[in-house]
Amino acid sequence: MPELPEVEVVRRGLADHVVGRTFGTVEVLHPRAARGNSVDLTQVLPGLSVTGTGRRGKFLWLELSDGAALVVHLRMSGQMLVGQPGAVRSPHLRIRASIGDGELAFVDQRTFGSWQYAALIDDPLMPTGRRIPATVTHVAPDPFEPAFDLVGTARLMRKRNSAVKTVLLDQSLVSGIGSIYADEAMWAAGVKPTRRARSLRQRDAVRLLEESRAVMARALEQGGTSFDSLYVNVNGASGYFSRSLNAYGRAGLPCARCGTPLRRVVVNGRSSHHCPECQVL
Repeated sequence: MPELPEVEVVRRGLADHVVGRTFGTVEVLHPRAARGNSVDLTQVLPGLSVTGTGRRGKFLWLELSDGAALVVHLRMSGQMLVGQPGAVRSPHLRIRASIGDGELAFVDQRTFGSWQYAALIDDPLMPTGRRIPATVTHVAPDPFEPAFDLVGTARLMRKRNSAVKTVLLDQSLVSGIGSIYADEAMWAAGVKPTRRARSLRQRDAVRLLEESRAVMARALEQGGTSFDSLYVNVNGASGYFSRSLNAYGRAGLPCARCGTPLRRVVVNGRSSHHCPECQVL
């Protein structure tokens, strides 16, 4: 599933290619791609211009000229592709929209993703007047947002009795972190994924969140992490951070820090990769 770096790469691409352009004809080719809407996207989007973009955690949106937003849920396999009209011929094309003199295509092999038209409201976490879609207010700030409280979030982590891996994936506590970057952050901080979050020292919880941000920043520099063709940017290109991973997906390979073979364990139904020798906290 695309995590914060991958979603941010897509948002930046959309900011470069669709802001200032106006929607023309919109075709919904699979009903699941437009589920959850109280309006017909094929009727409401034509004639609206894209005035900006936004993101919180794994959620991204296009700001529209009528004051609303088009929230894009990539989920497991969603792709936002920008190109010439008719260029995308994938059998998994779910929504096709003309925009300016080009086309915006939503491709989603597993049909978990969607486009949703939503009201923009004042962000309750930001008194400076930032506006976010009403449908993402349940999501906590991510580590790149001004509203993110590093120390406060670390304290909240330490109130949880769940495993650290599970807590890092809780989008109501801190958003944007998925299994890949949770494993990488725990490896960097030396924290065992099965450790109970409430047993962490405050400084260890702070460091874990700092490492989460640091590894996602490095992933952003390399266009995100791609293991297959399901994640690509708006031009169809893959990211290269998979070459820099230290833990995720490396079970049986030597730890880059101590040489011990890495292990895979299951934490609350999710695979987690760690070094049994140097992840001791």
